[in-house]
Formats: sequence, structure tokens, C-alpha cells
Amino acid sequence: MTSIKKATFGGGCFWCIDAAFRRVRGVTSVRSGYTGGHTPEPTYKAICQGDSGHAEVVEVSFDSTMVNYDTLLAMFFTLHDPTQLNRQGNDIGTQYRSVIYYHDEYQHHAISDTITRIQQQISAPIVTEVSEAQTFYAAEDYHQDYFNENPNQGYCSMLIAPKIAKFEQRFVNNID
Repeated sequence: MTSIKKATFGGGCFWCIDAAFRRVRGVTSVRSGYTGGHTPEPTYKAICQGDSGHAEVVEVSFDSTMVNYDTLLAMFFTLHDPTQLNRQGNDIGTQYRSVIYYHDEYQHHAISDTITRIQQQISAPIVTEVSEAQTFYAAEDYHQDYFNENPNQGYCSMLIAPKIAKFEQRFVNNID
């Protein structure tokens, strides 16, 4: 049995989620893309129009002997606001929904347990969609590793960089 597993997360614009998971030891690859909709071979333009049904997501491959799924879930829930329906900040639309696509029953149960635990700590309802993994469509090449390739772009420097700094302080620099 292989120790390389997949996780698929959507929490608003995929650039931030992508940048964060690329910094985690044990993550072997991160791909930004689209899933959960009805349009085959979607493009960024189609996603932005909001009628494809797809969400912006990242597909994370990870070595489960180095980082476990529960840790990735904990990280994911710190990277976005799971109480905002179909938006994250100024990014509005179903493509920016909070969603987790599970790849097996272990992940399905871990997601449920994590949401239950977090919900007990906050008053606003968690609206994160939980669905079985569907066909993943990789985003265009220019979306891959966008933050690291474009650190001085306004959205990256003003919105993503502070989140990444906080994420690194909390998780990356503290994982043994």
C-alpha cells in the first residue's frame, strides 16, 4: 500500500491554498484546478462566469508517513472562513465556496469529525460542502504556484502574503 495520498480542498481563490500547502513538509505536489461541476474541461474564464458548477480547488498529494490527513484538515480550516457561503472576502460566487472532496471513507469521517469539533468552538454555522471526489481538471499553467511566481502582484502581496506568513508561523515552522 502506497503512503502517497490525495486531498482536495476549496477555500476561495486557489492561489492562497496552493501557496500554503506547498510549504508543508510531506506534501509532494499541489495542483490548482477545478472540480465539482458539470462543465467538462472547464477554463478559468468559464469558472469566473459562475455557471460551470465547479469550485476552485487544490489537489494535494502527500506522504501520509510524514503528514497526516487530520493535520492537513486543521491547516485548511485556518486558511479560509468556513462560515461564508459561496465567497471568501471579496471573491464572491459558487466557484469560491468552502468545499472538501474526500477520496476515501477515512477522509469522509475525518472531515465530519473535524467540522463537528470546530463547530463547537464557533457560533456561526460552518457551511463547508463535503462531497466525494470527482474529476479534477488542472487549471491553466499560469495558475500553478501563482503566489511564488508573482509575489509582487497586488492580490498576492496584500492578501496572500500575510496569510502565508501567519500559516508558516503556526504550522510550517512548528512541525517536527
